[in-house]
Amino acid sequence: MGTDLRGKYLGAMVGSALGDAIGELAFRYRKKEDLCGVVNRIEKLTYTDDTAMTIGLAESILEKRGIDAQHLGDTFSRNFQREPWRGYASGPPTIFSMVRRYGTPYVETARSLFGGSGSLGNGAAMRIVPVGLFFHRSDDLYEAACSSAEVTHAHPIGMDGAAVQALAIAQGVKLDPEKEFPLDSFIQSLTAFARTLQIREKMRLVQRSISEDLSPNIAAHRLGRSVAVDESMPFAIYSFLRHPKSFEDCLYCAILNGGDRDTLGAMACAIAGAYLGIGAIPSLWHEKLENRETIDRLAFSLAELGNRAGG
Repeated sequence: MGTDLRGKYLGAMVGSALGDAIGELAFRYRKKEDLCGVVNRIEKLTYTDDTAMTIGLAESILEKRGIDAQHLGDTFSRNFQREPWRGYASGPPTIFSMVRRYGTPYVETARSLFGGSGSLGNGAAMRIVPVGLFFHRSDDLYEAACSSAEVTHAHPIGMDGAAVQALAIAQGVKLDPEKEFPLDSFIQSLTAFARTLQIREKMRLVQRSISEDLSPNIAAHRLGRSVAVDESMPFAIYSFLRHPKSFEDCLYCAILNGGDRDTLGAMACAIAGAYLGIGAIPSLWHEKLENRETIDRLAFSLAELGNRAGG
């Protein structure tokens, strides 16, 4: 599975970054024909904080051979200081600033946000790709996802949503795209994996939305498309399940129905890339992706390390 695994890891990392970058453009170009035109004309596809934090998570996993919360927080903070203009929401920079000022651990600081409940935003799910890849064969996937999430998103729903997104990516890696896509078992495993009522109910709603063949616009309205993870990650899952065999159709479904477009694109296309592999992604898009060499290198390093470690 060596070459194929590399192609799937690369597909997931590049797919997520492209979903982020093209999703960001969709805030301005909201019609498919306009968006396609600008994507074809533009010289560079520039990503946001979604991909910047994905890169940081991959870097930390590679350096620590797993999840080390304090090291991960330091990596996120360092990358933010270098590129604060990436479009970060207020939460992570607040945490970075508090840790620098008071010397408290990242997880403790993250738990103090939002009246002590922590964030349930989609920021942990949007960057979870390296966890879904590196731990795709591991029984510790849920715990690893939560450990990576709670550095900035310590609410149970924020962590649970990230873990379910990680499993979707892990399942994508393990499935053969040449075979029929196992729709029912895929979504049922996500539902069973969820540990909060909110995420579990949304996964059931995703399954109903697919089985009832709801249009993307109606599904987006029903499932949600906001920055809360239980109101965005489910629609990203829906977008993939509606178009499991087409990276491009999955992308457009995720980003052309309003809401948190860049993050919806990042989440949906991480799964599509993990399932279909790099060969399904338009090579011109890959060539235009900002910082492509770094993203490619991290994907290959994760595949190599994961293979040695047995996943």
